[in-house]
Formats: sequence, structure tokens, C-alpha cells
Amino acid sequence: MDPNPKNFPILSYVMTRLPTMKRPPTQPDFDIEQPPTTPRSPSKPVSNPEPYFELTERMPHLTDPHILASMHAAVADVSQTRSLLKTLGDRPDHEAVDIAKARLAEIDAMLSNQLDEISLSDKVDPEEEKRKKAFEREKQMHKTLISLDQMHESYDKLLCDAEKRLEKIYESAKVGGRKVEKIDEGAVVMDDVNEEVVAILADAMSNGAQTIDLSERRLPFLPEAFGKIHSLVCLNLSSNQLEVIPDSIAGLENLEELNVSSNVLETLPDSIGCLLKLKILDVSSNKLDSLPDTIAHCRSLVELDASFNKLTYLPTKIGHELVKLKKLSIALNKVRNFPTSIGEMVSLEFLDAHFNELRGLPNTIGKLSNLKVLNLGSNFSDLRELPDTIGDLTNLKELDVSNNQIQELPMTFGRLDKLTKLNVDQNPLVIPPKEIVEEGIGAIKVYMAQRWFDMLVAQEEKNRREQEALAQASWLSRSTTWLAGAVVGAAGTVSLLMAGENDDPYLEEER
Repeated sequence: MDPNPKNFPILSYVMTRLPTMKRPPTQPDFDIEQPPTTPRSPSKPVSNPEPYFELTERMPHLTDPHILASMHAAVADVSQTRSLLKTLGDRPDHEAVDIAKARLAEIDAMLSNQLDEISLSDKVDPEEEKRKKAFEREKQMHKTLISLDQMHESYDKLLCDAEKRLEKIYESAKVGGRKVEKIDEGAVVMDDVNEEVVAILADAMSNGAQTIDLSERRLPFLPEAFGKIHSLVCLNLSSNQLEVIPDSIAGLENLEELNVSSNVLETLPDSIGCLLKLKILDVSSNKLDSLPDTIAHCRSLVELDASFNKLTYLPTKIGHELVKLKKLSIALNKVRNFPTSIGEMVSLEFLDAHFNELRGLPNTIGKLSNLKVLNLGSNFSDLRELPDTIGDLTNLKELDVSNNQIQELPMTFGRLDKLTKLNVDQNPLVIPPKEIVEEGIGAIKVYMAQRWFDMLVAQEEKNRREQEALAQASWLSRSTTWLAGAVVGAAGTVSLLMAGENDDPYLEEER
């Protein structure tokens, strides 16, 4: 929960100098935005370098104790919130939050119905009261989960605001000490760029343009009027400085291809879900920490590239809607889990999720019957196993699970008949053993297929023994029942004979 020095350099620097915020000397967890530095040669022992040396060189006033004291006071709220969240725990998964919200709505509806029934009845049912209390407890549990998620979201915004406050404090101190003015090179060309964009916009609206390419023009924003070019089919805004996409983009009703890669976008507008004809969407290399839920409404999507962002999850219902999607790339993000709905992407052929923080795959992954390429490499210590349903990917040709912590390939692996390319490097594999892996993919498939076969034979033998045991128990039960019946029958016969002897007329004859 510490501010990432890559995203919040000043805030991170200031907070590490708070008395209660000293970083421990232990090795930090791997962070995709901060790859580990190459260790120095042991022959040249040196003391640990100052991690913020480059920052203090660039911003020398940070070492001023008076400025640092002002900054400490400015981030007190961040420090307090961080301590609280550290006590409450990590942010819950997005899917868990969505489920909690849905369940909360169900409970409210049920309680409302119960209230209506109670108001019409004079009697109080004790069982209904117990159920009501149980619902209230469950409701409180879901509210707590949702509140925790909201607190984490607020904390993220708090970090951004704090960084901006610190930047202002530093700029004020710098100007107060020595007035330094720096000319923004981009401002020199901005007027020319604006004129050019306006000209392109006017021409497109008058001529009904279908394609517009505004890539690599250092655009800081996109005019709202772009939403009026209803004829537009292809729009390329890559490699600019866009921070937002206007909501008016919803007006591009015929748009089929949108490229906004390599900008500085932190969010996408909800109105993107109105692009019902959109087939190709490239939002890679931005600063997105989530995709809007409405992206699932873009049901014509065939390709979606959201790689190299800060995504921690995918929308819960994304798979239910994007059934035409063939290519999904979310590489170089921080996604921890796939939503279970991903199994509904029945057209998916290519899935790239390397360099994330995946902790596992949902069993529904096996429903992707058309998947041909699956890249799960470099999820490092987070990914430890693959589900057995991986064997249901009968059309899979390429699989990369390198640089993870997988010890055993799933038992069903041998069923991947079309697999021709496999990368399992840098895993502590035990099954299959190293010597089999070194022989290549053919040997691995044979080994795993044989292991699967042996397991089936063993299971069949176990079932046979269980059936024999049940049959034996059934025979003994029937034999015991028959014997008991025979004994009862024999006893009845003896009783009748004895009764007959007592009734012998000769014995009753008067003497």
C-alpha cells in the first residue's frame, strides 16, 4: 500500500522520511513497474545507494528540512489512511465486490417483501424473525466488503491528490528561493497543432470522412465535436498526450476501429459502450487501472488490446457479452484473477496475460474450445498451478507458462493433442520430471497421457473393488434375511406341531 515511487515519486520520498513510515531493510516484493536492479559484483562491495538519488538531483530543494516539514504536514491524511487500510486488509477482488453488490440487492428485495407480508399479518412468526436476522448479518458482511473496496479506491485518489499538493509546495518553494522559468517545448507548437486538428475536423465533417489519423501529434485533448463525425469508421489517436476521451465519442455510431494507444489515459468513458459496431480497440500503453463495465456492451469486438497499463481486474461480466472476441491481450498489467465469465468468450483464439499477478485460472477456462494461443508467462510467485480443465482446450497450439511457480502440470495435459509449442522454463516442475521436459513436448505429452491413463485404470480398479464389496455386503444381507426367515418358518412349524400334540383326541378321551 506504500505509494509507488514510479507513479508518486515525491510522495514516496516524503513518506519514507516520516518517523512511522521507514521502509524495512528486507527485499521488497517484485513490482512490474520497478524491475529489480542488477546486483553489483561481490568483488566491489559498496554501501546501499540512496534509492531517491536521481529524484533529489533533479529536485534539490527536497532536502531542505523546512520544505520537508511542510510536505510532512500535507500528507498526514495519506499516512493515517494507509495505516487504517493496512489494518483492514488488501483490496477485495472486483468480482467479489460485484457479487456482494448483487447479493445485497437480492437481500433488500427479500426483506422488503417480508416487511409487506408482516404488515398484512397480525401474527409474528419466530422463524421469519430468525431468517430476517440472518439476512441482516449477511447484509452487513457484504456492506463491509463493499466499503473496504470503496476505501481503497478513495485511497488511490488520495495518493494522486497528495502528489499534486506536494508538486505545488515544491514549485512554490523553488520560485520563492530562486525564480526559474522553463519553456515548455510543446507549447511552441500547440497553436499550430490546434489549427491543424480544427482543419481536419472541419474537412471530415463536410466530406463524411471514414478514416482519420491523428497519431504522433502531441495532442493534449480531443475536441468534443469529433463525436459528430457519424461517418467515421477508423480513428487513430495513438502516440499523443491525451488524458481523457470525451463522452461525445458515443456519437461515432459507425466506428469499427479505435486506436488510443501510447497516451496518458487514466480512464475510459462509460460512453464507449455505445460503440456497438466497434471491432478493434487498442488502449495499450496508458495508465488505465480498470476498464469500464460498459465495455462489455461493445458486442462486435473482435480484438481488444489493453496491455501495458495498471489493470488489476477485468469487468465481471465481460465474457458474457464479448462472445465474438478472438484476441485479448492484457500483458504487463497487475491482473490477479480472471472473471469466471471469461469461459463464455467462445470465439477467443488468442489470450496473452504474461507479466501480471495471476494467482490462478478459473475452471471455466476449459470452455474456450477455440483457443489456440495462451500466454501465462512471468506471473512469477503468484501462479502456482493450472486447473484440470486446461485439458479441455482441444484446439490449443501454443502454451507459455514460463517464469512461474508451477510444480505439476495438470493430469489432463496429455489430452492437448494439437499442442505444438510449449514453454515451461523457470518453473520448479516435479511432474513431469526434468529429464522428460528436456526431451521435448512430445515426450511430455506421452508422459502425461500415460499418467492420465494409469490414473483412470487405478480409479476403475478402485470402483470395481467398491462394487464387489457392495455386492458381497448385499449377498450377506440377503443370506441373513433368508436364514432369518427360515428360522422363523421352522419355529412356526414346531409351534404348530406342538399345538397339534396338545390337541390329540386320544389324550382328551374320557377314561
